[in-house]
Amino acid sequence: MRFPPRITRIGAAAAVLSALLVGGTVTATPAAAAVGSICYSDLPSQAYDTLDLIASGGPFPYSQDGVVFRNQEGVLPSQSSGYYHEYTVKTPGSSTRGARRIVTGKKTEEDYYTSDHYATFDLIDFGC
Repeated sequence: MRFPPRITRIGAAAAVLSALLVGGTVTATPAAAAVGSICYSDLPSQAYDTLDLIASGGPFPYSQDGVVFRNQEGVLPSQSSGYYHEYTVKTPGSSTRGARRIVTGKKTEEDYYTSDHYATFDLIDFGC
């Protein structure tokens, strides 16, 4: 099991606390507002398989797995090109790749789950 750092959440919390202490204002970016969180235990069982494959370096069932995710939708926090990679989470009964994905940041630092083909993302919380 991987334990991604919580630096993004700590950084956001620190910014809010700092703004409140000095009387400033806090504005949420659209990307920050669109990313939720999900407990590892609440993921579909197929996501566990995908995370295990990512941790072991494959082999992956689809040729598109591991390709750079460009974040064209702008839902995830803005990062440099090549920061995010995507992997398929199999959908039982689907004849295609389906809509479910794991998107990783810098391969293992953070993992996001989407069940709706990039419309929304949840940061996977491995601690709950």
